[in-house]
Amino acid sequence: MVALHVACGDITDVEIENGCLIVRVKEGMIVDLLKEGRRDIESALRWQGLELSLQIETIKEKIDSVEEDLKKLKEMVGEYLTIYGGKNGI
Repeated sequence: MVALHVACGDITDVEIENGCLIVRVKEGMIVDLLKEGRRDIESALRWQGLELSLQIETIKEKIDSVEEDLKKLKEMVGEYLTIYGGKNGI
């Protein structure tokens, strides 16, 4: 329950539509936590007087081609690669 509570605190992409609470999250562990806690979340919504069902949508994180190339290079040469600048400060 604590993990679910903490995970829900980081969710900001939500919308109510057609009786559903639509939650959009990036792929990963949080999706599993939401799916496992679906009943608890819907119960908490009902406790607040909201008759909403939970709909979880996963967002695939977009990686641009430069980041993909850097990732491949790091896998190939690892510790021998030093690149300065860029989004990730690699």
